[in-house]
Amino acid sequence: MATYAIGDVQGCYDELCSLLELIEFDPGADRLWFAGDLVNRGPRSADVLRLVKGLGDSALTVLGNHDLHLLAADREVRVNVADTFADVLSAGDRDELLGWLRAQPMFHRDTALDFCIVHAGLAPRWTTADAAGVARELEACLRGPEYSSFLPQMYGNQPDQWSDALQGHDRLRFVTNVFTRIRYCRADGSLDMRAKQIPGNQPPGLCPWFAHPDRRNLGERIVFGHWAALRMTPEAEHAYGVFHIDQGCVWGGALTALRLDDLQRFDVPSRQPKRF
Repeated sequence: MATYAIGDVQGCYDELCSLLELIEFDPGADRLWFAGDLVNRGPRSADVLRLVKGLGDSALTVLGNHDLHLLAADREVRVNVADTFADVLSAGDRDELLGWLRAQPMFHRDTALDFCIVHAGLAPRWTTADAAGVARELEACLRGPEYSSFLPQMYGNQPDQWSDALQGHDRLRFVTNVFTRIRYCRADGSLDMRAKQIPGNQPPGLCPWFAHPDRRNLGERIVFGHWAALRMTPEAEHAYGVFHIDQGCVWGGALTALRLDDLQRFDVPSRQPKRF
């Protein structure tokens, strides 16, 4: 029995099938953790959703920004010209797929494996217990009647600083931005949602979320995706306790599985045009 964490699939169904063949995935014995962004930018979002949903208890996925954007598009909140999830929105099983997606977690922690998984990252001021608590708040919103009113309010970069006193949509927007969009933060722990450069080229005063000197979740082992341009050495991963698995499959890179039991990586090359 093994547990594999898989990076951002983003509609790359063929590559996902090849990766499952490579790792000889056995749904009766193995488990898959997906780092979110199952959909968008790639060619077969609906098929990816059907595959992962069909695995039942053998797989879980945390939600990424593209997954949430799909839910917003379903409510006609916002659609971008670059979006490629029309196959989901026009599918006969659309409601079933989106209902399943809406029920997925924002953050997952397995104490037996001593691993957490999140799409983008954690706020430096949060412990993993804090993260689990605010994840439950956002999950309750997405699974309940409030989600339709929240989705139009989901977009935006403010507030950029965490406070226990945050309430309502401001609180949920901050939590959403941390779990699904964070890359850099400032010395005071506030979020910078604009910088996307690789570490070393970012504007002054910013550091990757995982390198913040006062990070309260240091000491936990965290798997994350989201940041396709990021390349971490094994030494850096172990020093910070974070394991990055988004190798930019949809941009022509690779789709990666990390076996959490022994940290062995498995990659299949992308079939998409090279775009970075």
